[in-house]
Amino acid sequence: MKKLRRSARLVDMTQHLLAHPHTLTPLTLFAEQYGAAKSSISEDLSIIKEAFEVQGVGLLKTVAGAAGGVKYIPQVKTEEALHFMRELIEQLANPERLLPGGYLYMSDILGNPATMAKIGKLFATAYADKNVDVVMTVETKGIPLAYATAMFLNVPVVIVRRDNKVTEGSVVSINYVSGSSKRIQTMSLARRGLAEQSRVLIVDDFMKAGGTLRGMIDLLQEFRATVVGCGVLVETTADVSERLIDEYVSLAKLQDVDFKGKQIEIELGSFFENRGE
Repeated sequence: MKKLRRSARLVDMTQHLLAHPHTLTPLTLFAEQYGAAKSSISEDLSIIKEAFEVQGVGLLKTVAGAAGGVKYIPQVKTEEALHFMRELIEQLANPERLLPGGYLYMSDILGNPATMAKIGKLFATAYADKNVDVVMTVETKGIPLAYATAMFLNVPVVIVRRDNKVTEGSVVSINYVSGSSKRIQTMSLARRGLAEQSRVLIVDDFMKAGGTLRGMIDLLQEFRATVVGCGVLVETTADVSERLIDEYVSLAKLQDVDFKGKQIEIELGSFFENRGE
């Protein structure tokens, strides 16, 4: 590769790091690629590290030793997260979003790539230190959230199906009880879809009693997997006494719905607990 000036080298290194989150990049790779001394590369990384932290892009972690290198960890500053979620909550509180059963219409939000990227980065921030192997969700509305989160964790996505597909091959299926409707439903996952003993982060768009999340947790036991966390975009507090899971992170809480008065009360979720809010 043609030798680059420092300014161009900084841009190229930054682009590489942003495109490979949670991936250890040896300093020798940069040194050989740019024909520069390791000491110069270390100075460049110090500049990038400071810029990332000041701008709230994330952290650069340096691993010492012969097998060491540098790793980019996406992070969102609390102030930035608060600003984004307050704007999103304002959108969600629009009475026109009310749906039967206490649900909210969110398809437009889930279909917005820029919004999904910000939400995915929030979940990646919450679980940055959990050594996630894979992000899991159930079809269909959780899929955009799963891919957005997986992008910032740099891991694959696994999608649980509500019915068997012949293209999936051999599957593991379980019956679970929907927490809100109390109906018995089925979910399945291809045997080749998830390696045994994986560390799994579950994400979903909406949680009432948590029956779907509970079902995915039980399904993962068949793969001897470890659930490192559950992230939900919106939780409702209406069925707290019947909640089927205890450990999760929510970005927003649907506190109350007044159908007659067409009022929706939404607050910041548990993500912001112990974060200055």
